[in-house]
Amino acid sequence: MLHCNMNTATSLLLDLEDLLADLRHARRTGDLGRLALLSYCEVRRWARKAGHDDLAARTAAMVTAGPHGSRQAFLDEIDGLIASLQSLLADAAVADAAAPRRSAPAAPPAPH
Repeated sequence: MLHCNMNTATSLLLDLEDLLADLRHARRTGDLGRLALLSYCEVRRWARKAGHDDLAARTAAMVTAGPHGSRQAFLDEIDGLIASLQSLLADAAVADAAAPRRSAPAAPPAPH
């Protein structure tokens, strides 16, 4: 059971790293459609899976709450979302570094 949970946590972290890379690339290239898709579909899905319901609601509202006042207003929200995700990733890295490491099981004694 513990091994299964560890794989899930690792999978969530890897998914978060991938999402951040996708968001940064779309932000750098100014691809508003890709940013909307990533925030509404991918980040919201990840947030729900990771148990961050407030983040899931925030990303849904970014796209469905109504039109943004300007392109820059939307990009400012995306920048805030990226900062929030980076903070989650940093917190997870600190927690991972603080977690006690399990040593590998000892090899069975050699037969005589």
